[in-house]
Amino acid sequence: MKALVLAGGSGTRLRPFSYSMPKQLIPIANTPVLVHVLDNIRDLGVTDIGVIVGNRGPDIEAALGDGSRHGVKLTYLLQDAPRGLAHTVAVARDFLGDDDFVMYLGDNVLPEGVAATAEAFTVRRPAAQIVVHKVPDPRQFGVAELGPDGEVVRLVEKPAEPRSDMALVGVYFFTSAIHRAVDSIRPSARGELEITDAIQWLLASGAEVRATQYDGYWKDAGNVEDVLDCNRYLLERLAPAVAGHVDAASELVGTVVVEAGARVTRSRIEGPAIIGAGAVVEDSHIGPHTSIGRGCLVSDSGLENSIALDEASVSGVRGLRSSLIGRAASVGATEQGAGRYRLVVGDHTRVEVTV
Repeated sequence: MKALVLAGGSGTRLRPFSYSMPKQLIPIANTPVLVHVLDNIRDLGVTDIGVIVGNRGPDIEAALGDGSRHGVKLTYLLQDAPRGLAHTVAVARDFLGDDDFVMYLGDNVLPEGVAATAEAFTVRRPAAQIVVHKVPDPRQFGVAELGPDGEVVRLVEKPAEPRSDMALVGVYFFTSAIHRAVDSIRPSARGELEITDAIQWLLASGAEVRATQYDGYWKDAGNVEDVLDCNRYLLERLAPAVAGHVDAASELVGTVVVEAGARVTRSRIEGPAIIGAGAVVEDSHIGPHTSIGRGCLVSDSGLENSIALDEASVSGVRGLRSSLIGRAASVGATEQGAGRYRLVVGDHTRVEVTV
């Protein structure tokens, strides 16, 4: 089996970050979303992975390399424009050959993995095996209508009156039958080749399509709120570890990770939290659910439920909450105060908070 990871999306809902970095590289608990995806795929025993990229392909390739440090082999495949999920299958046709494959959207966070679906697909080997998740408002998703034995009866994209509450998660298992389906469909009203149309074509042609329900945590890390939610969830799963230096005047409370080369001085850190390699935290309070990236500087400040990306600095600002601070961004205060703030600050930005 091979894998096809989709990492070509533009990430408009994550601007300003997606102007300067692919949304799939946003770090969750100090690890890019795409690396979490690769880990899940590798855990299935699949190591030959094609990565669909767009115009940010060089950034993704620079971050992931050939995949060897993640235990996989990566082949980069260019999609010249966003033409739909089914179109990515056509782009990858030569790479995939006639092998079975798992298609995985590169901004999906599923910490519990999809091993159960992979096993069900391997045992029964339908033309397609989809992953579904029960949602409160199916109108925002592709929806699967299921039969009594887990077979898929019909797929409907964002139905006005849903007949099912089972939304499609961005993970699909296919045999080579999907290639004929992709060749047989036409672009939708929005001008894209939809994977739901290709799967519906399989159903109409009499092929077997089955669904497996995923009951774990699932987010499409496509906006700031969802990124912070993913960060909270993954930090809760950390095991405490201190490889860096924490002085006697500092206090670690709960689950805290201090990576190698990091220094914590005269500070209080309340977990779950992670302090990245080479970061410096001094005279500060880091509250729960906070990820401080590699090489960051946090001085005389307070952060909670926030993410500071690599090389960011925060100085003299207490009360930052639910914030996302970009790579090498600088946040400082012109006068010390006790206010509370929320910031969404892109890469290489300078912000001064006056109180």
